[in-house]
Amino acid sequence: MKIIKTPQEMKREADRIRAAGKSIGFVPTMGYLHAGHMALLDRARKLSDVIVLSIFVNPTQFAAGEDLECYPRDFERDERLAKERGTDIIYYPDAKSMYPDGFQTEVQVTHLQKVMCGIDRPIHFKGVATVCAKLFNIVKPHYAVFGAKDYQQYLVVDRMVQDMNMDLEVVPEETFREPDGLAMSSRNVYLTTEERRQAVHLSKSLKDAREMVERDIRSVDVILDGVKKELQKASLAKLDYVEIRSIPDLKLIEKNIAGPSLLAMAMKFSVARLIDNTVLLGHKKPR
Repeated sequence: MKIIKTPQEMKREADRIRAAGKSIGFVPTMGYLHAGHMALLDRARKLSDVIVLSIFVNPTQFAAGEDLECYPRDFERDERLAKERGTDIIYYPDAKSMYPDGFQTEVQVTHLQKVMCGIDRPIHFKGVATVCAKLFNIVKPHYAVFGAKDYQQYLVVDRMVQDMNMDLEVVPEETFREPDGLAMSSRNVYLTTEERRQAVHLSKSLKDAREMVERDIRSVDVILDGVKKELQKASLAKLDYVEIRSIPDLKLIEKNIAGPSLLAMAMKFSVARLIDNTVLLGHKKPR
């Protein structure tokens, strides 16, 4: 397994791989890997000849007061896990090489970045789109695999790739969950013991919503009422939002769901802000 730290070296390696007629599967991460990341690597392996994992805690997607400085980091652990999973290359740049002096270009996906998580985190998706555009230009992948837990992020990146005619496919991978249903996240380490116990109400509320849809309930008000009742059991958390929006344009659905739609939520515990979602009535890109 190679560890590459500069954009120039990574681009040369990507050119060499492509010239040999091999495909590149890419999993961009901020590190502190968990089983969900391993599932992304597995998906990339099924699609590609060479797997590149990037580890970069991207400063441009963090606002002042967010957890940039304390975001969990452990490169030695990440390196071991990636190697055990058969990763071919880790791209591990620093902020200076990704954002050199004089850097001033930003990428925005105007509507998709302004809703849901984009309301309380107004610079977040601009930072995500910008860094992904850079990473795609550097790694030159044929496939980029993203976890569906961050479904808004997946849609933002997929829209950017389509709009900018980038030569790759963005592939969503189903959310990987703990045995009790909690969506895996590097930020779960922030939860206290009691918060961790209560966090399962997010996934339980999604399960309730899916069961309502299976019973042919289509009313947004009825579905959200049931979801909110379950979420109220997480008494240590504050609800940020819970909404049902259309896929892929994320327009708010206010009355009845009639096509592919996303039930998404965010809840803030003392330190950790957790997100989760489920797709109702279809999926834009089925596995």
